[in-house]
Amino acid sequence: MSAKAQVNVLNQWFPKASSPLVIAGPCSAESEKQVLEIATQLAKNPKVAAFRAGVWKPRTRPGSFEGIGEVALNWLNKAKAETGLPIAVEVANAHHVEAALRAGVDIMWIGARTTVNPFFVQEIAEALAGTQQKVLVKNPIHPELGLWLGALERLDKAGLENLAAVHRGFFSTQSSPFRNEAKWELSFELRAEAPHVPILADPSHIAGNRNLIQEVSQTALDLNLDGLMIETHNDPDKALSDAAQQITPQTLFEILNNIELKKEEIQNDQASKLISEIREKIDHLDRAILDKIATRNDLVREIAKVKFNEKITIFQLNRWFQILEDRTQWGAQQNIEQEFIQELFQVIHKHSVGLQTAMNKEK
Repeated sequence: MSAKAQVNVLNQWFPKASSPLVIAGPCSAESEKQVLEIATQLAKNPKVAAFRAGVWKPRTRPGSFEGIGEVALNWLNKAKAETGLPIAVEVANAHHVEAALRAGVDIMWIGARTTVNPFFVQEIAEALAGTQQKVLVKNPIHPELGLWLGALERLDKAGLENLAAVHRGFFSTQSSPFRNEAKWELSFELRAEAPHVPILADPSHIAGNRNLIQEVSQTALDLNLDGLMIETHNDPDKALSDAAQQITPQTLFEILNNIELKKEEIQNDQASKLISEIREKIDHLDRAILDKIATRNDLVREIAKVKFNEKITIFQLNRWFQILEDRTQWGAQQNIEQEFIQELFQVIHKHSVGLQTAMNKEK
């Protein structure tokens, strides 16, 4: 993306907003009464900067509630007029964009199912070209940084400057109390590639369970994300979509009151000195780890030569299972969690196979 000064555009979007910046509202706009009731309650809290509601809902299977459609934009505009809250809706194609622009929507967001398709994103970017529209881009369903960054780049090349990202987690087949795997490291990587783009968290979609939203929100802010987008409904259990992950406005206010905001910089000289000393020890250990990896790579090269001479395969399934089992047991003896050990050695083994493959090609 084009080089720009590191500026949090969210401060420009909502100059009077308090911290953390919060966008809240129902998963779906279901009726005019519902929209007005929720917006009125949310407007009572100064921490809520904007009102969100889905108008078009991209569902996995037909027959599910797919949103009211364009008529619901009138309800959102009425809510805006009565409460003063800016309004935000999801768009998935040029038709949605054009309808939202006509309705004076303040913020549009591109959902995970749309971010994953460059053709859809390009269509939206072209429909928005020449406007000053504020746009949020949710991460794609699967953890692919290129698609997330690429969506932002397409909008940037269309001349849109008011851009922000939303971290909403990633699809996972692993059993977990959360609906989506957070993989916070992807937001760190996005920050490194596009430091001027602020990132909000979507605790509702990461959690998938209203009882976990406060935990996810706290984690997001501890990791220095710029705000929260939380699904809020006046009667969550009866919501027509994503009922389990929506909370009432009152619960939202309680969560926001309970969140502890951390400082980015250390103010205490003694604590700063202690952290520096500990970091020096960590740096020393990291260097030792890299030395051990280099030694391991030398051994991998030796075994690759033997495999080549004996004409045996590089990857051997039984050996891989043995590595996973042994390393997991060794890690448990050191109180290191199983998931970390398995992820670590998956990366190590992947590069070991790659190193041997490259040597094989050179023969």
